[in-house]
Amino acid sequence: MPSRRVAAKPPTVPSPSPSSSSVDAPPANLATSVKHAAAQQGQGLVAAVGSLWHNYRTQTAPKLKLIDCFMLFLVLTGVIQFVYCFAVTNFPFNAFIGGFAAAVGQFVLLGALRIQSNPANKATFPSLSPERAFGDFLFGSLILHFFVWNYLG
Repeated sequence: MPSRRVAAKPPTVPSPSPSSSSVDAPPANLATSVKHAAAQQGQGLVAAVGSLWHNYRTQTAPKLKLIDCFMLFLVLTGVIQFVYCFAVTNFPFNAFIGGFAAAVGQFVLLGALRIQSNPANKATFPSLSPERAFGDFLFGSLILHFFVWNYLG
């Protein structure tokens, strides 16, 4: 028979002496320093968003801004459809699925169009003209809406 185990005593932690270094002790005004750090981070976030918005407005081509507006419209349309389905009713469920799939599919096609027609990505798509990218977008949109129309019944 194995020997009986005895529970070990918890280790004793020596209490800190009053002469410990100031590195181990928290600063006396910890709350003030935390608030100051949070304020600096908030200002940094606001500055970063402001810089992002300024660079977007000045460096993005107008046709890409138009695509971005359409993508924002599709996101809002999808969110409104989703909220309506859960808040009010989902009676014609095929209509919800078809409309939501159309919004998501069109968003994906627009994302591909934006990537292909961005002048910064010219090296990635050397043989693809913006007109060809737009033609592919139109063809994909027609196929997408054909399937959505058939799904609705």
